[in-house]
Amino acid sequence: MSTPTGPASLGALRRPRSLSRDRLVILVGLAVAIALAWTYIVFQAAGVSSSSGATGMKAMGSMMEPRPWTRVDFALRWLMWAVMMGAMMLPSSAPMTLIYASVASKARAQSAAFAPVSALVAGYLSVWLAFSVGATLIQWELERAALMSSSMAVSSPLIGGAVFIAAGVYQLTPLKRGCLKACRDPAHLFARHWRPGRAGALRMGAHLGAYCLGCCWVLMALLLVGGVMNLVWIAAIATVVFVEKLIPYGDVGGRVAAAGLLAAGLLAAFGVIALS
Repeated sequence: MSTPTGPASLGALRRPRSLSRDRLVILVGLAVAIALAWTYIVFQAAGVSSSSGATGMKAMGSMMEPRPWTRVDFALRWLMWAVMMGAMMLPSSAPMTLIYASVASKARAQSAAFAPVSALVAGYLSVWLAFSVGATLIQWELERAALMSSSMAVSSPLIGGAVFIAAGVYQLTPLKRGCLKACRDPAHLFARHWRPGRAGALRMGAHLGAYCLGCCWVLMALLLVGGVMNLVWIAAIATVVFVEKLIPYGDVGGRVAAAGLLAAGLLAAFGVIALS
């Protein structure tokens, strides 16, 4: 039997039937990372909602004051976005890691060299770390323009409504559907873009991360409207992402969400409802 170290072995691994020890370790690792990220978010959100000043979250509170950001302010805000992206995106990365781990486990059993799963996950997360830099820059510019409230939400109904409408429209575009299809079928992407070695695993992880970014970036922009540290918004968007990527017919649910986003955007733009 040949060593399962290439695309030919991926077809049978689309739906792993049993949890080997390696897969269990990976799931536990993901669960711990997700739990830690959500714990961080909950504490950050508690600090923001307690007051507009520094109550238990002195650094975050000082960042919300109307003054220029320092390098430390920018780093803390980037860290906030980075951890939040990890908390929201790692759950939907489980199929990707399990499929890769299945191939890696069989390769090691036959003494074949194979890059660790951590390299694949690192490549995937690198895309979201880069996205977090962009999100931080946008938030910085909005605060400089006095367009964000102390709860870190866009204060303009017109801008907020426009973001919701843009998100609803994007949900229905061919680009969104193409990226979502790749995210829902990581085995197919691996088969088409397989690269050996650690660098190859990093590249494949980044490749899949780019598709996931193309799928979800507008949804993440909604955090700027509903409140960057609003737990309800964070959980709602994370749920939409999870349903779209992992639940059968989740792509249909995404189109239903598009209708809700369009309606909410129009109502907010005309001042009928508040989005934050």
